[in-house]
Amino acid sequence: MTSISPVADTVMRAADGTPLKLRLQQTMRREQVKALVLIAPLFLFIVISFLFPIIAMLRNAIYDPDIQENMPETVAMIQQWDGKDVPGENLFAALASDFKAAHKAKTSALIGKRLNYEIPTLKSKVVVTARKLDKVEQGPWKEAVIAADPVWGELETWAAIKRASSSITPFYVLNVLDLKQSASGSIESVSQDRAIYRQILGRTLWISCLVTALTLFLGYPVAYMLANVPQRTASLLMIFVLLPFWTSLLVRTTAWSILLQDGGVVTGLLNITGITWFLNAVGLVEGVPALYKTRFSTVLAMTHIQLPFTLLPIYSVMKTISPTYMRAARSLGAKPAYAFLRIYMPQTLPGVAAGCLLTFILCLGYYITPALVGGPTDSMISGFIDTAMNTENNWGKASALGAVLLVATIILYYVYNKLIGIDRMKLG
Repeated sequence: MTSISPVADTVMRAADGTPLKLRLQQTMRREQVKALVLIAPLFLFIVISFLFPIIAMLRNAIYDPDIQENMPETVAMIQQWDGKDVPGENLFAALASDFKAAHKAKTSALIGKRLNYEIPTLKSKVVVTARKLDKVEQGPWKEAVIAADPVWGELETWAAIKRASSSITPFYVLNVLDLKQSASGSIESVSQDRAIYRQILGRTLWISCLVTALTLFLGYPVAYMLANVPQRTASLLMIFVLLPFWTSLLVRTTAWSILLQDGGVVTGLLNITGITWFLNAVGLVEGVPALYKTRFSTVLAMTHIQLPFTLLPIYSVMKTISPTYMRAARSLGAKPAYAFLRIYMPQTLPGVAAGCLLTFILCLGYYITPALVGGPTDSMISGFIDTAMNTENNWGKASALGAVLLVATIILYYVYNKLIGIDRMKLG
């Protein structure tokens, strides 16, 4: 009788008998855990210092519970108001009750500040009305409130209260887009004398684009020279490129303010070299040209600061390009300019894209340089964000400005990447 022997175990095993495939999986899991542990501090730092502030900014741009928390009776009753006529006695009684409570809790100024965003001068009227109503013991409340200030008998005032009664509000975002809600709730543009924020956004984008173009124009030839000269010379020249990083941005900007002011070094050089005389002769300027507190000084100082940020990524890519490509093109009959444009330059586009994008994004957030060397018409969005926070104490507007700038940056980056991004770059 023939016996059948069991099939031999063909699974590869480690020395301790564990299947090799299982041991490999365990090892890979341990390596992944180690990698996660190593990057965890950086990840937490990014979340705490970067992600949370952005989320808070976006939240503050649309969230304002001041009216809802401090005028609960009015908020509860105004939802049933049709908005066609001045409300009746019940809603005025609720308003008087809330104003009395706010006066005792000393929050009437907070209510007034929020309503003042909707209709200027309402802040003082809220405080005064609350103080007067605190002395009134009984109604009729409609007459008492309107007697305290006639503004409470206007339909527009109640429409503003209703718009502000919701904790989620589009007011701040609409405001920084030069839009507003009418009494009927429709969205419309503000008057021309108050429409400033779209102009500021356009100015910010234009200055950022101009500085980016200038740094590319100035930095590309320098990067090419650094990538093709002997290493000893390149190392020496790189010191001059990195020299601006040895001083703070504030010091560099202050230096430009001294150089460009009237009677400064730059003005003296223009007089000595005859440039001032030439500009006057051709009728471009009259007298000594004003450089300080102008758009020219803003762009010049920003270009000086941002030049290394554009140059270094381009240089790092150029160093990786083999010179054999150009020699091969020349050997095949291409002229130097044609070979440079068709062979060398396309290979540098990843560095150009990285450097220009870095410079553009950094320029969008500039505040110190336009404030110190720029004129009144050169303020960028960051300056208005600072004013909204520190002068107006309007965190909603500041957050909305930041949110609009963030969205504009994301949209422009998306368009930029689709048009000339790295995924569309081709040689030749």
